[in-house]
Amino acid sequence: MELKGKTVLVTGSAKRVGKTIALALAKRGADIVVNYQRSQPEAEETAREIEQLGVRALTARANVSVANEVQAMIRQAVHHFGRLDVLVNNAAIFYATPFDRLTEKDWDEMIDINLKGSFLCAKYAGDEMLKRAGGKIINIADWSGIRPYVDYIPYCVSKAGVIALTKALAVTLAPTIQVNCIAPGPVMLPEDFADKERAEVLAKTPLKRTGSPEDIASAVKFLIEGSDFITGAMIAVDGGRLIA
Repeated sequence: MELKGKTVLVTGSAKRVGKTIALALAKRGADIVVNYQRSQPEAEETAREIEQLGVRALTARANVSVANEVQAMIRQAVHHFGRLDVLVNNAAIFYATPFDRLTEKDWDEMIDINLKGSFLCAKYAGDEMLKRAGGKIINIADWSGIRPYVDYIPYCVSKAGVIALTKALAVTLAPTIQVNCIAPGPVMLPEDFADKERAEVLAKTPLKRTGSPEDIASAVKFLIEGSDFITGAMIAVDGGRLIA
């Protein structure tokens, strides 16, 4: 699929990795729907940067875990641009949940945003893509969905669910829509990581460095423009963590 002239919805794209993905796709000529929940100033700034690239941008507030908000966002995108060709499910939350302090609220919040949110966006965006007889969905998972780490049970489970959701959607929506996922490794480590923690991460990564948001954006671009013969796949962008 050529991105020029297409419409792409990137959830959670006001800042961080989502913003980088949105800008990278805009540079390829796509119009972008910038989704946010609380980061309105950042979303508006991202939209301005996108428009400076010569394409169109729309900011759309929605909590991706609430069905009617997702439906309204999809309607808004289609009304504004007349089409929806690609969904990038990037919105997610991430924080430590040590077992001795893990609560039901932690579990529900993580599963709702990371997994249920990805499903709802895929469901309603997928409905629109089926009407147009084509489209692509890319989910952002995590390598910890395959190899979980300590103190992040709900997060790891939510991302494992995203990987399973990708495969289930791929077989359900084939041959009309290709659905794939990317599993980032150490990219944009938490700001509160101590130097020792960062050093430990690098030591366990075969490439001995962290990745960048641009690495994730490049993988997204490949899944959209690089091949139309990939579906149900998980691409690890992890510096080799899964094989370490």
